[in-house]
Amino acid sequence: MSQIIDIFKQITNIPRCSGTHEPFINFMKEYAKKYDYLCLVDKTNNILCKKENSKAKLSFQSHYDIVCLSDNCVPKIVQEEDILKAEDSTLGSDNGMGCSYMLYLMSQNYDCEFLFTSDEEIGLIGANNLDLELNSQYMLNLDSEEEGEICIGCAGGVDIFGKNFNKKIIKNDENLDLYEVSISNLQGGHSGVDIDKNIPNAIKLLVKTIKECDGKILDINAGERINSIPANAKAIIATNKEPIASHKNMKIQKIDTKSEHLNIFDEKIIDFLYSFSNGVRGYDKKLGVVLNSINLAKIETTIDSINVELSARSMENSELKNITDETVVLLQTHNFEVKTAGKYPAWKPDVNEFTNIVLDTYKKYNDKASLEAIHAGLECAIFKDKFPNIKVASIGPTINFPHSKKEQVSIKSVEKVFEVVKEITDKFV
Repeated sequence: MSQIIDIFKQITNIPRCSGTHEPFINFMKEYAKKYDYLCLVDKTNNILCKKENSKAKLSFQSHYDIVCLSDNCVPKIVQEEDILKAEDSTLGSDNGMGCSYMLYLMSQNYDCEFLFTSDEEIGLIGANNLDLELNSQYMLNLDSEEEGEICIGCAGGVDIFGKNFNKKIIKNDENLDLYEVSISNLQGGHSGVDIDKNIPNAIKLLVKTIKECDGKILDINAGERINSIPANAKAIIATNKEPIASHKNMKIQKIDTKSEHLNIFDEKIIDFLYSFSNGVRGYDKKLGVVLNSINLAKIETTIDSINVELSARSMENSELKNITDETVVLLQTHNFEVKTAGKYPAWKPDVNEFTNIVLDTYKKYNDKASLEAIHAGLECAIFKDKFPNIKVASIGPTINFPHSKKEQVSIKSVEKVFEVVKEITDKFV
């Protein structure tokens, strides 16, 4: 079983940040050739490996991109007994472990379809634009992150983008002082599965300090990815009240420069960020999962605007539309121009013959295995939309704190889940 961990360590050395495709595609072409598979690549860098004249009944699917908290990051793996983590970065086990399972099965010559999708972490781009045909009746997605849970439903999502162009130069008649306010190294986390864990949002903390000292924004940049809870934020502000830190990780530094004029952004930006209800918006007691949520994810200053990015999620498509529409209107009333993108549907929970096989198999190894739905976007929802007759389930090893520097995975969990994966595979090959 150590072969899977060895494969994971091997592909971790391949640059796989979202938006980076060529290194992994080149690796896959060589790997597929070695084990006598076709390797098909579409225009959005999805990769499908299968046998020539394949009669596959089962497809496997994982995304190959990883969340990188810094540009061009290649994680350095740290192993502490049973735990794998990374040195000052995300680990990339989401979804590197799924890819490693698939690569191992390819090395064992299984006649299955192996679909590696691109850019899942920045809006399910590969899955949404898939131009490769799947012929299998069943799909096992390997992007779940809790051992024992078989995902048969997930949240849909919409990315919301706002631009505020209201900027003006004013005379510094009030003799306002300049301050740099920053907060860093918060926990961060996944904006779906971690949204109910009371993880501090760096943007909300930063804006609390700005609002409470009546600060005017000259520059502000915060957040890492649209699907991550922001861990870092920084702003340059002007105020005649000394700012007060809202968190122990916050630093406030007075800038020893006086300006006769100030280039400031619209105060409605601060009002929106301060008053915005971030986080869980509804909970489904029946499913035991967050129903609706929205995450204030990123802010950046450009030459002429301040841009904000938010990620809305819901387990129901109608609720997703409501939360999206409400947020768009709210942004517009605060002088933002708004657009939405990256929309993907909710995957309504579906119990069928395939999910029952997965459950019965899993219970041989874990009698607590259960069918679940999660408050995160899985590509399964898109595949169900593209291939209506395909039966889908999602499993994976326990991955803690994905999308953050604390991300870690248990080797024992990886091995246990693979036993389930292999037995399921053997039933269909």
